[in-house]
Amino acid sequence: MWVVGDEVIDREVHLTRTDLQVYAEASGDHNPIHLDDEIAAAVGLPGVIAHGMLTMGHVSRVVTEFVGSIRALKSLSVRFTRPVIVPPLSTQPNYATLHITGKVTAVDEATGEAIIAVSAIFNGQTVLARAEARVATP
Repeated sequence: MWVVGDEVIDREVHLTRTDLQVYAEASGDHNPIHLDDEIAAAVGLPGVIAHGMLTMGHVSRVVTEFVGSIRALKSLSVRFTRPVIVPPLSTQPNYATLHITGKVTAVDEATGEAIIAVSAIFNGQTVLARAEARVATP
C-alpha cells in the first residue's frame, strides 16, 4: 500500500523532432511552431516546441505504466507553464529530455484511490503546474 510522501515515479522521456512530426500527423495539429524553426523564431520562441498535449501524453503514459493499467488512471489534470524546446535532429543531443516524477499526496482507503502529484521538468524548469493524477491503488 502506498503512503503519503512516497516518491513513486522517476523517469526520463526523450522527445525528438521525429516525435513531433509523428504526433502532428496523428493528432492533425500541424501548427508550424511545432515543426518549423523559422516560424517558431518569428513568433518569439527560441526554437520548435513540443505539442503540450504530447507532453501531457507522455506524463499520462508514465503514470499508467507505474499503476499498471490504463483503467487505474482515473484522471489527470495539468496546467502548461513553459514550452519544451526540441532541438533539430542534426544537433547533439538531438532530443529534449523531460524528467517526470511523482509523489503520493493523498490515499483514500475507502475508495481505493490515491492522488499523485506529478512533476515534469525540462532544462531545470517545471513545464507543467498543478499536475495531478488520481489513480486506483493496487
